[in-house]
Amino acid sequence: MHDASVMPAIRISAGCDKLLQYAVRMRMVESDSAAPTSRSCEREFPLALEARGAEHAPPLLFVHGFGQTRHAWTHSAEGLAAAGYRTITFDLRGHGDSARAPNGKYELQQFLEDLLRVAQSMREPPVLIGASMGGLLGLALAGETTPPPFRALVLVDITPRWESAGVARMLAFMRAHPNGFADYDEAIAAIAEYLPHRTRQKSAHELEPLLRRGANGHLHWHWDPALLDTIAHEAERHQPRLLAAARNIDVPVLLLSGGRSDVVSRETIDEFQAVLPHARHVEIPQATHMLAGDDNDAFTAAIEEFIRSLPDGGKKRKISCT
Repeated sequence: MHDASVMPAIRISAGCDKLLQYAVRMRMVESDSAAPTSRSCEREFPLALEARGAEHAPPLLFVHGFGQTRHAWTHSAEGLAAAGYRTITFDLRGHGDSARAPNGKYELQQFLEDLLRVAQSMREPPVLIGASMGGLLGLALAGETTPPPFRALVLVDITPRWESAGVARMLAFMRAHPNGFADYDEAIAAIAEYLPHRTRQKSAHELEPLLRRGANGHLHWHWDPALLDTIAHEAERHQPRLLAAARNIDVPVLLLSGGRSDVVSRETIDEFQAVLPHARHVEIPQATHMLAGDDNDAFTAAIEEFIRSLPDGGKKRKISCT
């Protein structure tokens, strides 16, 4: 187990992208991309970041999906840190312990700038593991940034085009409890209804990082509801851009899909592999869109196998931070 401890805030500001050395376990980092067009260091946006493993080990950067937090990766991050990697998880803006937009406005470009800044602050390009929205952010940056900010890319149950019905079902669940939950049992029951295939329910202790007490005394998901009115409606119009970005990717890519997913399908996977022929595909048969939660052992093993199969075994020459 690699415990995390809270450390003072460290700023990532314009012109200082390679400042962080990741010598601590958990910290708040600050991005200067408070608005899509803002480059001012005075417009800073704190992001919660957690690191596990040896500081100089090959880095793996985990990016969660829409409406999740960095805690979605805990078991995989711990396992891969124990296997010899430096695992970095963080909360996207508006999620978890990261800051929320005071005006309730979120745009895709903000998330892209946040991710790029975190990736460029590392000692070397990381392998990016991105679920759903996190995978799309990684895909866009990998295809649109020169040189690529990632050593390799793992897309978790997401392709440049996706099945709208599956996303609609997910968003319906996110909108289903605007007043929150009276207690943890109520939240546990809601999750069980949404994910009926899971034989083990989350405990109240496991849900604590995912919920927080609102002004009405109820428990609310640990993300900004304003995201549903902004970024949730923005994704589909970017599908042509994402397909174009995929064509430009020249780093190794692994697509992990759930055999029971309703977000990706045989058609969307085939289209992606036609656009990016060198991409590998591994299906986890009994998993849904929530791969890390449905079958974490198989999920983590597939990631480690992919990384160790890279030409340098997941290792890369260090980049100077001077």
